[in-house]
Amino acid sequence: MYELRLFAFWLANGTLGLPVLEGVPYLELMGREPSAIEQTMAIFANVLEVDERGQVVNARAAQQRAAQYLRSYCDPSYEVVPPLEDWEVELHAPAV
Repeated sequence: MYELRLFAFWLANGTLGLPVLEGVPYLELMGREPSAIEQTMAIFANVLEVDERGQVVNARAAQQRAAQYLRSYCDPSYEVVPPLEDWEVELHAPAV
């Protein structure tokens, strides 16, 4: 899925979720706290919606929610509005 690749690219090169993450040094988490990156990816994937033709209809909204999570992880004073819901942060087991 193109949107997932693009999201991973933005995450890895430091341009994810601008302006929410502007000035937030989240790239430091890459090697140090991989679970934060895993959760960010999970939120993006969980929020994505695909229509009946297989087209993603809300990539920007999914990116925004993931960026809000990552900002709150790096800056505990940042408030995610509206708060993330359980289904957004759910981690799924790998497919067998």
